[in-house]
Amino acid sequence: MTIIGWLQISLLFLAVLIVIKPLGLYMAEVLSGGRNVFSPIFGPVERGLYAAAGVDPAKEQGWLAYTLSMLAFSMAGFVSLYAILRCQALLPLNPQRFGNVPPDLAFNTAVSFVTNTNWQNYGGETTLSHFSQMAGLTVQNFVSAASGIAIALAVTRAFARSAVSTVGNFWVDLTRATLYVLLPIAVVVALAFVAMGLPQTFRASVEATTLEGVRQTIALGPVASQEAIKQLGTNGGGFFNVNAAHPFENPTALSNYLNILAMLSISAALLYTFGQLVGNRRQGWAFIAVTFAFLIVGVGVVYWAEAAGNQILTALGVDPAQGNMEGKEVRFGQAMTALYATVTTGLSDGGVNGMHGSFTGLGGLVPMFLIQLGEVLPGGAGSGLYGMIVFAILAVFVAGLMVGRTPELLGKKIEAREMKYAMFAVLILPLAILGFTAISAVLPSAVASIGTVGPHGLSEILYAFTSAAGNNGSAFGGLSGNTLWYNTTLGVAMLLGRFAYAVPVLAIAGSIAAKARVPASKGTFPTDTPLFVGLLIGTILILGGLQFFPALALGPIIEHFAMLAGQTF
Repeated sequence: MTIIGWLQISLLFLAVLIVIKPLGLYMAEVLSGGRNVFSPIFGPVERGLYAAAGVDPAKEQGWLAYTLSMLAFSMAGFVSLYAILRCQALLPLNPQRFGNVPPDLAFNTAVSFVTNTNWQNYGGETTLSHFSQMAGLTVQNFVSAASGIAIALAVTRAFARSAVSTVGNFWVDLTRATLYVLLPIAVVVALAFVAMGLPQTFRASVEATTLEGVRQTIALGPVASQEAIKQLGTNGGGFFNVNAAHPFENPTALSNYLNILAMLSISAALLYTFGQLVGNRRQGWAFIAVTFAFLIVGVGVVYWAEAAGNQILTALGVDPAQGNMEGKEVRFGQAMTALYATVTTGLSDGGVNGMHGSFTGLGGLVPMFLIQLGEVLPGGAGSGLYGMIVFAILAVFVAGLMVGRTPELLGKKIEAREMKYAMFAVLILPLAILGFTAISAVLPSAVASIGTVGPHGLSEILYAFTSAAGNNGSAFGGLSGNTLWYNTTLGVAMLLGRFAYAVPVLAIAGSIAAKARVPASKGTFPTDTPLFVGLLIGTILILGGLQFFPALALGPIIEHFAMLAGQTF
């Protein structure tokens, strides 16, 4: 580890902290329906969309109607994207003349992008046409992120209001999140990416001659526009197979910085937006403190583990001075690869600029564990916020047990109904991750897809279902996932991770909204103090540790000690 490396990491976190407040205030204003700088441009578009869809923006929905609207919209997105992929050969903007995507892969891909996961069992530049990338994937990058923001808004209103039966209007929240938040920022970021060298063209490829005289076909396409919303919406699905390790997705150290800043900006700012809308900015900063604590420790562990190197490679004569550079871009080095890996898995982004499967045992454990903690650090666009609130509900319940009082969060009593819904939500991840991993680890056809035997092979399977159920989308590497088994089961895990989590969260919102806000008393446990930050961190860690530590012990932890002993598998 070097001072320059830590300086690079520190400057990035500082940039995020600078962005959080103004962006959070902006989102609080526009998502509440306030007039903003883009109102003259998008206001008529917004009203036209409502008129075309028959939506009355003044009419709010109860939690059940809100949930059904979200599910119906997601189903429509799945059907449309599946149809695009299955009919790709017949559609325009296919200069590569790609054929139709097979049914199981089309199912996996459609589910992946509708759930904001963006797990990719295909190589983008060798499988999907420009039309599929733009009208299919990029559109879902916008609206799946907007759906997450909408759910977070419904939960936020539940705490901001008192004794009401409605939580907002899903169609209004979806439209405003897309038009006023995601779209204008994505345009700016895309233009910045173009200036940095990312392609934005309808051409299929160019021919180049290498220094050795070999003719090479280099894939092109509308990369910059997809890259921008991929990061801003915490989607992560890259235009190219190797994602942000590809020089056309991430050509320079500056573009790498912008990638990470774009990933963190909206999700982190939404925590501030929450505090602003519920009338307690300190609560928002408390949630931000939790996320940064995890991210700083996470990047520190990964950076240390990778900079320390791999003793097995050192024994083979590899120079240990640069640490473990296997699977990493020399353009970015240890520090920025460690930061990227930690941020992309603390979020539900899934983009990568290095191969996580080539990390050391501890280096690979951290990204996996951050996903298993619930994707709340700060998690996906919107989904991270409502995931954090679920853990906050559990934390105040624990605090209430300690002091013998009914737990409260922001003036709302947390009772049996909310706890049941919260536990249902948090148990979805271990059910999907550990259940499918256990079956895959003993199913011969599933085991045949792993690239490495021993604990690393188990880690490949565990990471795949962790990434899918956590709606992350990053891959450990080494697992051949484009099979009927993995396309199907990973798709099911994505659906459970998104919707079996979101539905009970919206039920919590409906229950909380119906409660009257009560003023704080001497017995109220404050939830915007360092003490609560520590309690919330402990709650997240204990749940993650108890649920996943045994599985991790059989994978990356064994691999770490085997590396120290110089043992290979």
